[in-house]
Amino acid sequence: MCSNSGYEMKLKLCRLSCFFSPELRPTTTRTVEEGNLRIFSLHELKRATQNFSSANKVGEGGFGSVYKGRLQDGSMVAVKVLSVEMESMRGEREFISELAALSNLRHDNLVILHGCCVEGSDRYLVYEYMENNSLAHTLLDQNRMKFSWEARRHVSIGVARGIAYLHEEVKPHVLHRDIKASNILLDDNFTPKVSDFGLSRILRDNSSYVSTRVAGTL
Repeated sequence: MCSNSGYEMKLKLCRLSCFFSPELRPTTTRTVEEGNLRIFSLHELKRATQNFSSANKVGEGGFGSVYKGRLQDGSMVAVKVLSVEMESMRGEREFISELAALSNLRHDNLVILHGCCVEGSDRYLVYEYMENNSLAHTLLDQNRMKFSWEARRHVSIGVARGIAYLHEEVKPHVLHRDIKASNILLDDNFTPKVSDFGLSRILRDNSSYVSTRVAGTL
């Protein structure tokens, strides 16, 4: 009897160590009860982005670097590695709660937030992948086909619709506060989609980051 109880105790301790160890923790995803937000493991994101290879880096903004990645099911995503200092960030529970609310926002001219990853003090956001990069990239790339005035009009109207949805239709309203060409992404049909909306919500209310980094380019 004593040997059996000792064995059972060792087995329980082994299971607990596997759960709390980052190396041994299960790498499958789980779905947050609230909203459409999916929680990814860092292992999944490293595998998708080839360990955040420089060859997969597609951009860098005020909140961090962005890498393209391919998930195990074959779908393409964009992974943003947040560069916000930890003391400016909300706690893990609040962070996920705010992102869960943002993941519920759906509009033809908004980039979809698929999920996130929390690994110690590091934070990652997972978005749908936009084939044609940003509007800024399109306007500055001399090798691309001429960006016609009709195409520019199409993009302008789409951006206006996306912003109007955030500022007027969503309750409570979501103010973007950083509208610029690099935050307007283009899909394979050059449909414009607004990105980086609502990110000030993941920061603490008293964070100076909001005024110095987020509200810089209206």
